[in-house]
Amino acid sequence: MDYFKPNMTLADVNKISMLGLAHIGDGVYELMTRASLCKDGHTAVGELHHLATRRVNAPAQAAAAEKILPILTEEESTIYRRGRNTHVNSVPHAAHVGEYHAATGLEALFGWLYLQGKTERLNELFREICSGYEKKESR
Repeated sequence: MDYFKPNMTLADVNKISMLGLAHIGDGVYELMTRASLCKDGHTAVGELHHLATRRVNAPAQAAAAEKILPILTEEESTIYRRGRNTHVNSVPHAAHVGEYHAATGLEALFGWLYLQGKTERLNELFREICSGYEKKESR
């Protein structure tokens, strides 16, 4: 098995709980964020960490989810909603409950797409999320 491209069947992916998908999606989202920052020319580890933590947290991921909601397919929207509506046991102090749920939905969607090997779609959604970061981060 190529763990970088699992290419699981939809039936196998759908057997995984929403929190399981969010667990995978959290790692996928963070890796995409870190790769994007390095590709954009950020090289100092302190700067990389600072920018990554500004993008990979519940409030930022909730905003990212809002940004891509209009372009999700019906099936993707269903996965996002199911992930968002999943019961979680705790919420980090830096996030509101709604933000944490939205972030969980985004992570579940990214995990669902990744496990199916839908990297083109992941890249499309991630590009939409990243559009405008440069303007916000230069403030």
